[in-house]
Amino acid sequence: MADREQWASKMGFILAAVGSAVGLGNIWRFAYVTGDSGGAAFLIIYIACIILIGLPVLLAEFAIGRKTHTDAVTAFNKLTPGKPWVIGGIIGVLTSFLILSFYGVIAGWVLHFFFSYLTGQAQGVAEGGYADYFVNFIGGSAGPVIWQLIFMAVVISIVFFGIKKGIELANKIFMPLLALIVVILAGYALTLDGAGEGLAFLFSPDWSAFGNLDVYAAAVGQAFFTLSLGMAIMITYASYLPKDTHLPSAAGTVVTFDTLFAIIAGVMIFPVVFTFGVDPAAGPTLIFITLPEVFNVMGGMGTFFALLFFFLVAIAALTSSISLLEPSVSWLMHQFKWNRKKATLTAGILVAILGIPSALSQGGPLSDFTIAGLPFLDAIDTLTDRYTLPLGGLIIALFVGWGWNQVDALRETGLTDSVLGTLWLWFLRIIAPLGILWILLINFGLF
Repeated sequence: MADREQWASKMGFILAAVGSAVGLGNIWRFAYVTGDSGGAAFLIIYIACIILIGLPVLLAEFAIGRKTHTDAVTAFNKLTPGKPWVIGGIIGVLTSFLILSFYGVIAGWVLHFFFSYLTGQAQGVAEGGYADYFVNFIGGSAGPVIWQLIFMAVVISIVFFGIKKGIELANKIFMPLLALIVVILAGYALTLDGAGEGLAFLFSPDWSAFGNLDVYAAAVGQAFFTLSLGMAIMITYASYLPKDTHLPSAAGTVVTFDTLFAIIAGVMIFPVVFTFGVDPAAGPTLIFITLPEVFNVMGGMGTFFALLFFFLVAIAALTSSISLLEPSVSWLMHQFKWNRKKATLTAGILVAILGIPSALSQGGPLSDFTIAGLPFLDAIDTLTDRYTLPLGGLIIALFVGWGWNQVDALRETGLTDSVLGTLWLWFLRIIAPLGILWILLINFGLF
């Protein structure tokens, strides 16, 4: 498209890409997956997955997007017309759409907790009562839906204003603020009595955990989720880049910031967990039940840190949700020749509608409706996390490694006639596909 939007600056793109990567995956998901998967052992495997699989696939997505300057589905058709590789784009757009449908529900929970602390409602919960408070809220027939719709309205309004005035501007405001808050909270956590034990859990590995295949599967899933891989996001974001952007440095910067943020988030949470005797493997309820109990015990200071914490998580969820909506918007704009406003409203409303069953499935009116024995939200989460995300990443790795013209791929990344370029291609051809395929076999119960 001749009039396709562009980022105002490379830094705007970097902040938006990091904003996509830094979301609930780095705080809510990283904390409970790390706690449930052995702490430091998981962290080591996770970083290895980021380097060996995440970074090469991220650079591949950047190259596809910047080369074609179009939506993810059209990009594959443009590079290899009539070939089945287009399924990679279709899976990516569908995955981002599905993830946002339940992601918005969880973000709505976060907004509710922030508002509850702001109004004093959460402080009135008796000690030991946050489990009932949380269960009663998510089991309601109105509250979860209302907060999900409020959150989605904010997401839609930002994407509605476009790349420069919407997505880029929002990330330029929110990402520095996000970094400041997480550093403040991590600094406070290090002053707590359980800081040493929390840091040991995060950085001193239990070597026996390296023999657990589930830890590897969790690490790859977390790497894809946190870097927004296999969701068509990075292809779409890169499609708004000018030709003079150096893609390897951009990919390296995004991976570095995302990983550092996840680690600092761990430093923020685990000292609190061990100081107050919380189970680090508390699961998804860690930030909705266990941490509010901790904030309650802390008194007035607890209210201050609860507000900071839930504001942090809400902003992180917002920057990621903006990016999750954009692939569908970009596809609709190209497919139906719609303007951004019409495409954004259509995609946003459809996602919000699909999210309603997820909002009502956690003890609410639709809790008895299951898919493969799972509540609706959990079923969509499992489908995307365990299957479509790695499958989309596998197709992208194989496409750039084998399906796309090697000369064009290297030229697009600026890695022509370089050792780094050769390594990148072979990682995409062999290392990344084998790693992803292994995880897929585990997830399908075949290994």
